[in-house]
Amino acid sequence: MVRIIDYKQRVNSDNEKFFSLIIQSGLEMVKSKSGSYYATAKRTSITSTFDEETCKSLLGSEIPGSIKKVECEPYEYAIPESGEIVNLSHRWVYVPEGENLEENVFEGKPEGHQIEEEAEVAANDDVDY
Repeated sequence: MVRIIDYKQRVNSDNEKFFSLIIQSGLEMVKSKSGSYYATAKRTSITSTFDEETCKSLLGSEIPGSIKKVECEPYEYAIPESGEIVNLSHRWVYVPEGENLEENVFEGKPEGHQIEEEAEVAANDDVDY
């Protein structure tokens, strides 16, 4: 299960506004390169056809499925909090329950909003990916 934790207004290539739902997986314990553990959760966004009122009403809702890591062409990403540029070669995608990853993957470079929540983890040099 994943939970809707936020939403963001975006603008598509035709300058039309829409809302993306920010979803988050459950708690995971990850071992860092130094051997210590830390708690984290995977996050990604999914586009929607909802207006802002509907997005607000969906906060906290759970959706059957999971968030999976997918390799992609390398790209640079600027971490919003620090401005640091990191090189990434993966993105996170939502996979509905009962479907496999291959049915949900598309080719190409991810858009920035799909991985923005993961950049904070990517900037931590002590983390195994």
